Amino acid sequence: MIAFPNAKINIGLNIVEKRKDGFHTIESIFYPIFDLVDILEIIELKDKSITQFSSSGISIPGEATSNLCLKAYNLLKKEYAIPTVAIHLHKVIPIGAGLGGGSADAAFTLKLLNNLFKLNLSDDILIEYARKIGSDCAFFIKNKPVFAFGKGDEFEDINLNLSNYKIKIEYPSIHIGTAEAYSGAIPFKSNLQLKEIINQPINSWKKSIKNDFESSIFLNYPEIEQLKLRFYEEGAIYASMTGSGSAVYGIFEK
Repeated sequence: MIAFPNAKINIGLNIVEKRKDGFHTIESIFYPIFDLVDILEIIELKDKSITQFSSSGISIPGEATSNLCLKAYNLLKKEYAIPTVAIHLHKVIPIGAGLGGGSADAAFTLKLLNNLFKLNLSDDILIEYARKIGSDCAFFIKNKPVFAFGKGDEFEDINLNLSNYKIKIEYPSIHIGTAEAYSGAIPFKSNLQLKEIINQPINSWKKSIKNDFESSIFLNYPEIEQLKLRFYEEGAIYASMTGSGSAVYGIFEK
């Protein structure tokens, strides 16, 4: 069985406070991008051997045994009688770019296993499993635009449709880890309500919607800021860094 885990962008990202558990409280709009995808295949192994993970495409750092797809499999394996499988991931979504690729891969693993072995788990149950894997992993279960808050794993549905616009994404081949991004961020609770601002015309977003990671990351990586400025020079209605990573997107008239 094959699936295509997609990327996402953050429209605005407010770092509200640092929590006692070490995480940060954030506010953001998560928007799925369906034309930038990985390829995930899961096949049941009849010989009952050890579950296997392999990958191609972009090289994935770390040991294969620590991959989020395997973590997702092991979560379900603990509670359901699912057989051993072979998991292959062809990686296309850049890593450390803020596009949510790793989280998408894990979430789609949960959904594929649910379908493949007819576990009949509801989206709400899958979301609870996804929350155990990563903060934004749960978003990819329903995979539709939301206002995200808390650790980035609590959601409110929003009515946002950008299909009439062109979204251009560029990755400057700079890997920014989450810890590095948060180390330079200063929590601040804004008086502006992001979930209300998002309903305003897109040509007003430039003045009121921001990503709190940009100020510190642009200082360390000025080429990322230059990429954002270039999008505006090319006519973008709105441009921003996405998430805590280095990818930048621009929203253009088609």
